Amino acid sequence: MNTVQVRWLRSRAPLAGAALGFTLVEILVAIVVLSFGVLGVVGMQAAALQSNRAARNQSTAIALGRELADLMRGNKDVALATSTTDNPYLIANYTGTAPTITANCFTGACATPKAAAQFDMNQWLARVSAALPQARVVVCFDDTPYQTSSGLPDWDCPSTPGETLVVKIGWTQKSLDVSATAPERATASGSRPAVVLPLIAGSAT
Repeated sequence: MNTVQVRWLRSRAPLAGAALGFTLVEILVAIVVLSFGVLGVVGMQAAALQSNRAARNQSTAIALGRELADLMRGNKDVALATSTTDNPYLIANYTGTAPTITANCFTGACATPKAAAQFDMNQWLARVSAALPQARVVVCFDDTPYQTSSGLPDWDCPSTPGETLVVKIGWTQKSLDVSATAPERATASGSRPAVVLPLIAGSAT
């Protein structure tokens, strides 16, 4: 090896060594980029869990509404009554306090259809409270459960006999407003039912 070749190899050695590793800045940038990616995945996972929970509550509320309709069809003479005195299925505003019962149909016979209806509602509302967080329930006669101006459901009921019997169910859920710091409570002013279902108890004839 001559002198020219030795000098050439010495001049290339530092450049070859410098290309073998990463600088500290490059490592920090890679960590930052990776962190943003991980945070995005975590955020998507949290949103997916929230959506799954909301869908589960929605399905549960619909199933409970159908169950109430079946209970009323099984006791239609009481369910068709238009007065809250004669019809225990009518609920003005349930927020956690179950109506009283005059007889326990599990441990003894309910002497009247009205007593059976009272027991039905006592047990059904207990299941609603157990399945939905801070549930609110209204059962009333209402042909216009949705506001004509906005098309959104409303808790208010005219309770006019002869109109459609409906059940309105709501529950506390995480606010849909990303800037809100508190959940949307069904008992709060301005809240709306999440589920509105017609109840067909049967025919009077």
